[in-house]
Amino acid sequence: MPLDQINLLLVAGLQSLIDYVAQHTVTCLVPAFFIAGAMNYFISKDVVIRYLGYSARRLTSFPLATVSSIGLAVCSCTVIPIASGLYRRGSSIGPAFIFLWTAPALNILTITYSGAILGVEMTLVRILAAISSSLIIGLVMVTVFRREERERSDKEKMKPQAAATKAEVLHSKNSLILILMLVATLLLPNYLGAGRAFVEKLLIFLPLFAASMAFAYLRFSRDEILQWFQETWWFVKKILPLLLVGVFIVGVVGALIPPEFVQQVLGGNGLPQTFLANFIGAIMYFSSMTESPFVKVMLDLGMGKAPALALLLTGPGMSLPSMLAIIRVFTFRKAIVYILTTVVVSTTFAFIFGNLLL
Repeated sequence: MPLDQINLLLVAGLQSLIDYVAQHTVTCLVPAFFIAGAMNYFISKDVVIRYLGYSARRLTSFPLATVSSIGLAVCSCTVIPIASGLYRRGSSIGPAFIFLWTAPALNILTITYSGAILGVEMTLVRILAAISSSLIIGLVMVTVFRREERERSDKEKMKPQAAATKAEVLHSKNSLILILMLVATLLLPNYLGAGRAFVEKLLIFLPLFAASMAFAYLRFSRDEILQWFQETWWFVKKILPLLLVGVFIVGVVGALIPPEFVQQVLGGNGLPQTFLANFIGAIMYFSSMTESPFVKVMLDLGMGKAPALALLLTGPGMSLPSMLAIIRVFTFRKAIVYILTTVVVSTTFAFIFGNLLL
C-alpha cells in the first residue's frame, strides 16, 4: 500500500477519533459513566434483583427493561456503562442486554426524529422490529447462560443484606435525587441541544453537571463520594480505551469503502442485501439520531426498504467500538453470543417486516 494512502487512512482514523471525543465524550460519556457508578453504589441490589434479576418473571423483567430505555437518548457506546451498571448491580443478563439493545434504538428522541425524517410507517415498523428482536435477544442470552445466571443469582441471595442506613438504599431520597440529576445531565444537552453546536450543548451540560456534583458534595459523606467515584472509574478504565480504539478503526474502514459500492449492493429487498446492510450497521458508528438521515439518503439512492430497516435496527444499537467494549465488560463469550444473535435476529425481522409491512 502506498505511503500516501496509509497517511490518508491514518488521518481518517484520527479525524474520526477527534470528532468523537469533541462531540460525545463530555456531554454523553461523562454523565453516562457517573450514572453507571451511581447505580452501582447507590441503588439497592434488592430492588434490581427483585424486578430485573434471574428469578424475576420474564413477563415483568423483559418489558420493564424495554420501557425503561425510552427516556435515554444514548448511542451504542454511551449505553454500555449504564447497561453494565445494571448487570453488576444484580440484573439478569436478559434485561441487561435488552436495555443495551433497545435504549439507542427506541428512545423518544430517536423515534421522534425518525418519524420526521422517514415517515410514520417506517418508524412504526422500526419500533415493532426493535421490540420483537429485543425480546428474542433477551431470551437467547438467558437460555444460553442459564446455568451461570442461576449460580450468580444464588450467590447474590446468600450475601448479607445491607443495612437500611447505608446510602446504597434506593429509597434514600438523596440517592434517588442524585441519580435523576445525573440522568438530566445526560438527557437535556442532547434533547435541548439537538442540531446545535457543541459549545451550546456544553453550556447546557456544565450547569447541570456542576449542580449534580454540588448536590453530592452537600448530601453525602466524603467516603460515599469516593466510593461512587471509584465505581465510576472502574467503568471508565474498562470501557473508554476500547471505545476510542474502535472509533479510530471505524474511521479507517469508512475511508476504505467507497460510497458507490454500498449504493450498488444494497438495492432491492433480498436477504443478502438485508444481511449486508445489517452487517454495515453493526460495524459503523452512528451517534444518536444520525442513522435516520443516513438511511434517508440511502433510500433516495435506491436502497431497498428491508436493508433500510436493518440499518435502522443495528445502526444505533451496535458498532465496532461498542462490540470491543462489550467484550471487555461482559466477557468474550457473552459478547459473541449477543453479537451473533443480534445480527441474525435483526436481519430476520428486517427481512420479514421490510417485505410484508413496507
